[in-house]
Amino acid sequence: MDILRELSQLVRAIPTNARTALDAIVEGVRTLFEGDRETRRRVAFGVAIIALSAKMAKADGVVTEPEVAAFRQILAVPPEEWQNVLRLYNIAKQDIAGFEAYAGKIAALCDCDSGDCALLVDVLDGLFHIAKADGVIHGREIGFLQRIAEVFGLSEAEFATVRDRHVATKNSPHMVLGVPPGAPREAVRARYLELVRENHPDRLVARGVPDEFLFIANERMKAINAAYHAMSRTAVA
Repeated sequence: MDILRELSQLVRAIPTNARTALDAIVEGVRTLFEGDRETRRRVAFGVAIIALSAKMAKADGVVTEPEVAAFRQILAVPPEEWQNVLRLYNIAKQDIAGFEAYAGKIAALCDCDSGDCALLVDVLDGLFHIAKADGVIHGREIGFLQRIAEVFGLSEAEFATVRDRHVATKNSPHMVLGVPPGAPREAVRARYLELVRENHPDRLVARGVPDEFLFIANERMKAINAAYHAMSRTAVA
């Protein structure tokens, strides 16, 4: 199913002058896709990337051309749908609701309240990709993303793992793979293979991520591969 066409239905239903659009967006998703959990989660994922990236831009105070390009990498928006996506983006920026309210409502639509938060990790990954597009993730952006993770119900360790996929530090390979420094080579490889299985694009599709967003999976695999190669050079036999 074309996720952007579904989003266009939603956007057209929102009043042009909406200043409190959050409730209209949430109700629109629930009404349009009532009884279709998979489509509802897919559309909620799209709304999350669009609306929360808009709120992040507002928090940071500036939208750069590289950030717009990164946004379009994730969405792969065809020309005929761009105006609808842009309209939802602008509505979210103008909405008087805070980003925590957006994050909480979207988490509920993604069924995170029932314990399935994998899709929200995908959202966080996408937001990090947009934030780093201009070459640096600013302090306000890190604070914004950390607060989003908290509202999503993610642990500090889960947030750190996502962060280190995008912000390189000396501990990044260990954090990305989730193995301690000095781990034996066999353990490093076993963990690497486990992550490859978990993050295969087919697994993302199975949990509701539409084809248009599989760019995130490819970027995640690049980080996992880089971490594995870095640790393989120092792991003990």
